[in-house]
Amino acid sequence: MQAKPRPAATPEQALSAMDHLIATHLVGQHEIAQQVGLSVTDLTCFAYVLEAGENLPTAGDLAARVHVTTGAVTGILDRLERAGYITRRPDPTDRRRVRVAARPEAVARIREVYEPYYARLTRLFADYSPDEIAVLHDWFTRASTLAADYLEEHCRTD
Repeated sequence: MQAKPRPAATPEQALSAMDHLIATHLVGQHEIAQQVGLSVTDLTCFAYVLEAGENLPTAGDLAARVHVTTGAVTGILDRLERAGYITRRPDPTDRRRVRVAARPEAVARIREVYEPYYARLTRLFADYSPDEIAVLHDWFTRASTLAADYLEEHCRTD
């Protein structure tokens, strides 16, 4: 695919566009969470459970990802379990730990909400060349690592 011409932009304009995307995303996450009967933090925690796939996370794993205490993640998991989003399973290698699994019907419910949006994003990505997609992937990956590192350094929960 041939890349489309792109308008010139400064780093400041790119940061402004990123801030706008993040703000829109945060508002959207809040509205989606309300739509599916969860808080944003609970929805985010469930997203991490989904991302883990078959490598079921522990409560400690989720607490670290969501930047909450292990006590707070217990409350999150209690709410997710009551709402039918997750089940807790004993860790086969350490009986003191519990692994968290997504319930299939909850996965279907979340996919129903997100798939139309992801289909639109996929169509948007079709406007970019493979080299541009590689740059976007690199930037998103590195920016995510930078953000996680910053949170770890400046926003500790312990």
